[in-house]
Amino acid sequence: MSDPGPIYRPTEEGIEESVLRWLSGIPTLPDALQWTPWNPDSGEGGAELDEETGREKSEVVYWEILREQLVQINEEVTEENVGKLLSVLRRQMSHDGLMAGNKAVHRLLLEGQDFEASHNNGTTKRVYARLIDFTDPANNRFDAVSQMRVVRGHSVRPDITLLVNGLPVAQMELKSQTQDNDYADAISDLQTYEEQVPRFFYPTLLNVAADTREFRYGGVGASEKFYFPWSKAPDRFQVEGNTMKQATYALLNPVTLLDILQGYVFYERKEGGDAKIVPRHMQYYATRKIMGRIDEGTAEDGTRKESAKTRGLIWHTQGSGKSYTMLLAAKLLLERQPIPNPQVFILVDTDKLARQMADNLAAIGFKRYEVCRKIAHLQETIEEGKSQLVLTTMHAFEDVDPGVQSNPNVVVMADEAHRFMEKELGSRLRAALPDAWNFGFTGTPVHEGYSEAARNTFREYCPDGEEPLHHYSIREGQIDGVIVPVHFKLRHEAEWDIDEAAMDEAFEEEFAGRSKDEKLRIIRESLTQSELGELEPRIDTYAELIAEHYATKVEPNGWKGMVVAPSRKSAAMYGERLQELRGDPDDVEVLFTSDDDDPELIKQFSTDGDERSAITRDFDDKKQPKLLVVYGMLLTGFDAPNLKTMYLDRRLKNHTLLQAIARTNRPAEGKTNGEIVDFQGTFANLDDALHYDSEVVEHAAQSEEKLFEKFEKQLERVFSLFEGIEKTNTQEAMQEALARVSKHPERREFKQGYKRLQDLYESVSPDKRLVEPEVKKPYGWLSGIWVAFNRTQGREEDPEENVREKTLGIVEEHVDVGKVKEDFPIYKIGEEHLDSIENQEPAAKASSIAATTKAHLRPKIGENPRYERLSERVEEVLSQWQSGAKDDPEAVATLEELEREAVEIEEEAEEKGFSGAEYAAYAYLHDKCDLPEDEAQRVAEVLCEALDEEVDTSYPGWWSNTDARRNIKVKIYQTLSGAETPDDLDLMTAGSELRDYLIASYVDDPHR
Repeated sequence: MSDPGPIYRPTEEGIEESVLRWLSGIPTLPDALQWTPWNPDSGEGGAELDEETGREKSEVVYWEILREQLVQINEEVTEENVGKLLSVLRRQMSHDGLMAGNKAVHRLLLEGQDFEASHNNGTTKRVYARLIDFTDPANNRFDAVSQMRVVRGHSVRPDITLLVNGLPVAQMELKSQTQDNDYADAISDLQTYEEQVPRFFYPTLLNVAADTREFRYGGVGASEKFYFPWSKAPDRFQVEGNTMKQATYALLNPVTLLDILQGYVFYERKEGGDAKIVPRHMQYYATRKIMGRIDEGTAEDGTRKESAKTRGLIWHTQGSGKSYTMLLAAKLLLERQPIPNPQVFILVDTDKLARQMADNLAAIGFKRYEVCRKIAHLQETIEEGKSQLVLTTMHAFEDVDPGVQSNPNVVVMADEAHRFMEKELGSRLRAALPDAWNFGFTGTPVHEGYSEAARNTFREYCPDGEEPLHHYSIREGQIDGVIVPVHFKLRHEAEWDIDEAAMDEAFEEEFAGRSKDEKLRIIRESLTQSELGELEPRIDTYAELIAEHYATKVEPNGWKGMVVAPSRKSAAMYGERLQELRGDPDDVEVLFTSDDDDPELIKQFSTDGDERSAITRDFDDKKQPKLLVVYGMLLTGFDAPNLKTMYLDRRLKNHTLLQAIARTNRPAEGKTNGEIVDFQGTFANLDDALHYDSEVVEHAAQSEEKLFEKFEKQLERVFSLFEGIEKTNTQEAMQEALARVSKHPERREFKQGYKRLQDLYESVSPDKRLVEPEVKKPYGWLSGIWVAFNRTQGREEDPEENVREKTLGIVEEHVDVGKVKEDFPIYKIGEEHLDSIENQEPAAKASSIAATTKAHLRPKIGENPRYERLSERVEEVLSQWQSGAKDDPEAVATLEELEREAVEIEEEAEEKGFSGAEYAAYAYLHDKCDLPEDEAQRVAEVLCEALDEEVDTSYPGWWSNTDARRNIKVKIYQTLSGAETPDDLDLMTAGSELRDYLIASYVDDPHR
């Protein structure tokens, strides 16, 4: 199949055209599995499909298309009974709330709908109907529709909607970076659509937010941090140099989309409401690899082939969601059964992880599972052999009898698979389940050699020396934003005093003639790690360093820290000292287990499992504690995105060190990196500490110097945007700087570049190099430009309030915010605003007019056809200006006309004494229905008066009530029938469109 080609037009319309072209020509797929594009040269594709199918804009489903497909894919659904089925389905589409509706309709898409179908002989029969044919994807209808508008109280219009059998299963919002918009703006738009018209998203599997460089997708209701790239693709979908096209092919091809819809969705119950979970690309492809290996090794009669490979390794970096990968694989094994009635085991490393995953299973409503915490229960479950998911720990197999496997089709998935080489756990597992399929999951495989005695994860799980079944590296995770890079700072040579009086008498006799430095060297070399770590002077010194570092570098931005001590005693000592230094004991918690034989120093911090769970939950929130002190706990399986810094005072290496590093690499807004402060010198020679290949070592952790280098480079990059401009805070200099970043590409580069720069500054600060004039002055000047930029472009009254904590100090020192507000006042549209910018550079002038006019029109779109047309014209001029089709003076002149036109619209409404709804009706009747002014005004007033009297608008959601909408439409139709309307006016279409404008203007009218 020919390549549909690159993006030729860098506007949003051009991107839309390109994506639709890609969707209709996906390589290696037959015509029946291509999307049919609806994107006419003029107008909206949705409007064209509406006209063909008779959809009203209040409907979120193309019911006529669904009607046809229901008959086609269901033998017992006929033209005679499909109407009754559609009536049932319409009722099933009514729910309260975005997630409740999405969850209910998702179940409907998977399970279908039954209904009482009447037959010609007068009998009825309960008939089951599928809405989507998952068995034969080609049996469905696939439409890709541009600008499908839905009006239900508000008007929303995603750029592209993907329909399967008339049901919207994916929504796409596309932005052009040449027009200063990116995927983050697209996510914001999608979230607004979900809030305004949640019903539109009930059938939706996922949303896509993309721009000319980036492609992100997320489940319905997802926040921005849960929109991820789909950066991998099978060979047949790979596209060199165009990640957006590749992701479109790989994720949005109908086969993959339906596969995910059918088998890869969870709804997780959380405080504050359910969350929808859709797979990331590494989870999806790893799961398919597992299913593929089992399928390849299974004969048609369900027995295992002699040549079957029964093992495989999933090597995914920490933080990539291995737990959900295992749960997805278990779900598919039980639902799709590549082997008959499988018994699926998930083995985790600790009881704590078992509790966490058991909570996950309950939260996602997993249908068939058993949790086995005791050996006897586990053995009984194995002997029973029931087809279900069995969750247990690897240690539970220590005393399970050999050869108790009763189900021939057992699949074992082991989390932290590198641990199975310890204490003969692997042998115990193989003895209990000798005929199992075994898949290991790890982010830290062990490779200590090839001898029988050496621990080697690859030998255990990679048959015949093959590569891991699926690999997702640290570097890939950082590129995808799944994890953040980690930087380390060495503090192992900090000065601390020897307490001469506390020294052992024998030590003093032996080394009495040595200098203090010599004694210190001997102590460091001769004491064990635990003994050294328990020296009080050392604890005092390092606790003071931790307290100071946390208070100045970590705490100001709300991040938290973890201290890893070399023993329980030293952890208790750290806890006591840090509580004292912090001045608030609740700021610091110490987590370890203790027993009655422990000294009081340790016992004072003893907690039970429930208490530790509560502490870690609060830590992961914005509550106290702010610092955790641990010895061995929480170094694996503990995910807290707000954990920024680990103070490492315990020697770790290889997979245990990688596990510890990964505790700080979870992403969060504003978090550019994790951080390790090393008191043991582990990172002084990382090659010795990590026996992995060079890529793992290079990306596991980098020196803090690298972070400062990133900051310097970013500062230079952003500062260079203003080359040739005087770096002062005068109004003239700021005007010139704002003009420089008023259009593409400088505008986008400044917006994105300064945000990145600010995050790096917050990570590096405090650092004495940041107060040097060559750093402080340019960063301070750029911060002033940022404040002025956000005031003029973002229309923010107090933009300085949105800068981060440490940068705020720079702003207060370098920027006269009062003067910025005086020099750049915020105006409403009108002559006063146009006069205020008269002397600005043309580029800044055009940008200011566009920002002011768009800010005025944005909330009014969907309420009145005049606002819509004007907004579209503003966007068109902006697009022409940004792409160079219009020069600065021409753009200014046109935008000035449009701003004045916006003022005239407001003045006309005021002049005629219209309410919002009356003006919407008047504009529609006059502009679209060709009614004379007087008649249009009369009919508008009659309509609104009747609606005020007859429609109950006193309860939330009245605008989506079917009866209310029907009543409004009937009243409009009756009124138009008696008015002086043109003969060729389509009263039904006009009634639907006018109703939608009326409802939208009613909803947002502040006087009602």
